[in-house]
Amino acid sequence: ARTAKVSDRWLQNYVNDKYEKIQKVVSVKDKPKGRLTIECDEMWSFVRRRKDKYWIWLAKDVDTKEIVGVHVGNRDREGALGLWNSIPGFHRQCAVIYTDFWKSYKEILPETRHRPVGKETGKTDNIESFNCKMRQRISRLVRKTLSFSKKKINHIGAIWLFVHHHNSMIKKEITVTI
Repeated sequence: ARTAKVSDRWLQNYVNDKYEKIQKVVSVKDKPKGRLTIECDEMWSFVRRRKDKYWIWLAKDVDTKEIVGVHVGNRDREGALGLWNSIPGFHRQCAVIYTDFWKSYKEILPETRHRPVGKETGKTDNIESFNCKMRQRISRLVRKTLSFSKKKINHIGAIWLFVHHHNSMIKKEITVTI
């Protein structure tokens, strides 16, 4: 606020407005039907008080490294369904889906393509790594922090902003051949 020479109130209203308007849908390129693999996981966060938990459900395409599904809600069947509904149709139709053994995945994901695995298999390493990256880069997600969200819409907006930034950086990566 001091640098831009605006009031604190104006800056907070500006940020609130941006978080409210952020697109809450992933944008990924369609892929030809074929072998697709995604990893899903959930991580907890809170708004205002630790007991007001929100679960961040994520799905990541193993090949492209894009986040292909996001849902913020409870850690129950409804949360798993929210994640499933956020995944693009071509991934839902043909992807093999690796998750941990959380019961909600089994209730929602198609049995023929769902592969619950333990951490020791390494089949969920990509999504676990992304969770760690989110906790490191979004201070409001750190478990013991003074930076926390006071408004749910800002909390969700910060998560979506990070996901969109991550996906945009993946698309900009240039393969260098030596």
